[in-house]
Amino acid sequence: MASLPEPITTLTGILSRLPGIGPRSAERLALHLVQSDVSEVKQLAQILVEARERIQTCPICGSLTEQTPCSICSDERRDGGLICLVERPTDIISIEKSGTFHGRYHVLGGKISPLNGVGPEDLRISELESRLSQEPIKEIVVALGTDVEGDATSNYLAKKLARPGLRISRIAHGLPAGSGLEFADELTLTHALAGRREME
Repeated sequence: MASLPEPITTLTGILSRLPGIGPRSAERLALHLVQSDVSEVKQLAQILVEARERIQTCPICGSLTEQTPCSICSDERRDGGLICLVERPTDIISIEKSGTFHGRYHVLGGKISPLNGVGPEDLRISELESRLSQEPIKEIVVALGTDVEGDATSNYLAKKLARPGLRISRIAHGLPAGSGLEFADELTLTHALAGRREME
């Protein structure tokens, strides 16, 4: 069996690094791209570079944005006393699609995972503590996945952030055990936010 030309093999390898793209899908995409019109491929390449250069993280909440601060942090209609704590910027997109949360957000940037060498100091916890001293935050809704790391991180934060006048709750119903927010539909997230319970 003849091997693929080196440029296709290289392109396949790069595409297979993308989330959700396995080796076969990567090869199909690579073969499609090398057979596409050159102008289309150049346009795709230009759009990829522009998107990467224009999108940054919000210095306040850590979400993906083109403007600083992001549209959620700068929206005066949002409830500044309510913060939803998420693992990744993409989790904000999932919750926003539910249309039921009207507070602001804070992206942790991961979960505590000693096995993977991720400790509390590797997360955006100090930035959250800084916000607590500067913003009129009354409640933090912890919206982390229900796996072991998510539970450990949630419990750590409930103790670390505890202070008078601050309620710390965790989203509740409907999230499958061991999964993240990106796999939950809008209705499930709506129920999870509505049924949040206070953490002790």
